[in-house]
Amino acid sequence: QVQLVESGGGLVQAGGSLRLSCVASGSIFSSGIMGWYRQAPGRQRELVATIDRGGNTNYADSAKGRFTISRDNAKNTVYLQMNSLKPEDTAVYYCNADLFRRDGVSTRLMNYWGEGTLVTEV
Repeated sequence: QVQLVESGGGLVQAGGSLRLSCVASGSIFSSGIMGWYRQAPGRQRELVATIDRGGNTNYADSAKGRFTISRDNAKNTVYLQMNSLKPEDTAVYYCNADLFRRDGVSTRLMNYWGEGTLVTEV
């Protein structure tokens, strides 16, 4: 069974920093684009940042200059370093990944979501 597990969320003071991690585990052959999304109370889920295997990144305007996404392909792990946090960054942060799942002798590309980790600025 393939799953994404996030960690690193919590309470943080205004202007503080947090580093989120997301590990893909299970019968995985490889990973494609990985990224972070967030959903604040009463709002729709929105993109924060994505990164491909080559390290090419894409950021939401709200994240540019403050957040940095990175990954370790060998560990099927993606990170989100968040600096200068603001009240509007309070949300549940979800990991998302395109994963090549082993399916017998072949592989299948599927998209997965983690269960989310809460980031709260106090």
